[in-house]
Amino acid sequence: MTDTDSLCEALKAISVSTELIEEELKPHLDTVLAALLEKKKDAAIDVAKSGILPILAQALQRKSSLSCQVALVVAEMAREAAVREPCIEAGLVKVLVPHLNSDNQEMLLNSGRAIGRICFDNSYQQDQLVQSGVIPRLVSIMREYPGNDPLVNVCLLALCNLADMDSAREALAQLDVADVLIFQLKQAPDAERRHVILEILGSLGESDTLKLQFAESGVPEALSEMIRSLQGGSDPHDLCSIKIASNLMVSLLLGDESMQKCFGEGSGLVYQDVLSWLQSSNTQLQLSGALAIANFARNDSNCVKMLDLGVVPHILTLLEQHVDEGDVSVQHAGLSALRNLAIPATNKVRMLEDGVTDRIKTLLRSDMPPVQFKLLGTLRMMVDGHEEAALVLGRDADLLDRIMEWCEAKDHAGVRGEASRLLAALIRHSQNSEVVREVARANGIRHLISMASSEHVIMQNEALVALAIASAIDIESMKDPFREADLLPMLKKMLEDPVGAVEVKCHEGGVELCEYEGKHQ
Repeated sequence: MTDTDSLCEALKAISVSTELIEEELKPHLDTVLAALLEKKKDAAIDVAKSGILPILAQALQRKSSLSCQVALVVAEMAREAAVREPCIEAGLVKVLVPHLNSDNQEMLLNSGRAIGRICFDNSYQQDQLVQSGVIPRLVSIMREYPGNDPLVNVCLLALCNLADMDSAREALAQLDVADVLIFQLKQAPDAERRHVILEILGSLGESDTLKLQFAESGVPEALSEMIRSLQGGSDPHDLCSIKIASNLMVSLLLGDESMQKCFGEGSGLVYQDVLSWLQSSNTQLQLSGALAIANFARNDSNCVKMLDLGVVPHILTLLEQHVDEGDVSVQHAGLSALRNLAIPATNKVRMLEDGVTDRIKTLLRSDMPPVQFKLLGTLRMMVDGHEEAALVLGRDADLLDRIMEWCEAKDHAGVRGEASRLLAALIRHSQNSEVVREVARANGIRHLISMASSEHVIMQNEALVALAIASAIDIESMKDPFREADLLPMLKKMLEDPVGAVEVKCHEGGVELCEYEGKHQ
């Protein structure tokens, strides 16, 4: 008799069984299992078509001595995607779930594998599992049998498949799952296990509640420790783990409370490690380090403290490393961090004194629009409310010439807009005749006039304020640009616009008055 004949005979014998006598069923189950384990062609489909699935469900429901073997048969059969729906229709998931409460580790393993494979990529069944209370049991199994590697792996894979569901996150938020995941992360035997745990943490970390739980339970410290242990190597799997973990760290810092907990007034282990990433030779860690600093710099207190602790020189050194053919993402992140750090007024003064504006101007030669955009925004933040910074930058001929180039960037509206806004900011915050003359010399007034007709009210307002200030300070420098732009008709049209913003019209009137007075002096 061939193997195929043996399988057919076994399936036939099981299908006609009515009493479920264990001694009679076991040899036939052995035959079916052998065919599945040997991956005989179409064996799983033959089993599903044979009509024995309801009998297998009945055997599992009776919780007989054959249950463990039946669960293994189902688990091996469910490797085949085509048989999963028939398994569901036969009620196998429903009768397998109670076996997750077994104290037999082999039964737990077989049942877990069977359920996981049947419900893979089936959102309805996964939701039903969560509603049935499977989440607490998965966590309990990992707590009870932390050293059973195959069993832990099944539970982790199950959590990985369920962790994107809101209902699963809500259930896990009640279980303090972080300590279990941290323990398994530290015990992970290979990169594959690490990646599964990191994926679970990443999915769960999208919940603000779990973000804070993770911060309080030491997840960021565990990630830092893992990254430290893997640094310096060249194994691609380890480098992948570093990337996933550092990205996850940045994500956890998006929560205000979790971020503050990790900052620890600048003395926290996580903050210290993040600072070291800026000085790493690993580009991924440099990027994550800069993004993390930008996340820490979300309130004035942290910004001032980080400046006291000397974070700025590290960011500037990192930016300088990437000026020529460097990583655009790192430059973008580093500038984001500097921009956030420059928001408090006291920091602006100190950053100017520390030569920040001089050093980041090396990025002016960048030809990458994302870097140009972020650089312009950072410089604008540096001069916001800071007269001295506006004076220094507004008298820098090289900077103004580069701004003029970006004001005409045809392929990037964002760069064009930020360049015009920086130009307006230099005049608004310096209120200095020399700056006005330098901007006029660089042919920048026409860009401010163009900005005044922007569709964005904020940009209109900024441009009109700058033009009003420039007209009041040095009308002589403004006459020719105003005349060439035929400004009066444009302002008149804007004033007569019935839907125009009131604050914009007020500033238009200021510009018009200055121009009128200039004509009659």
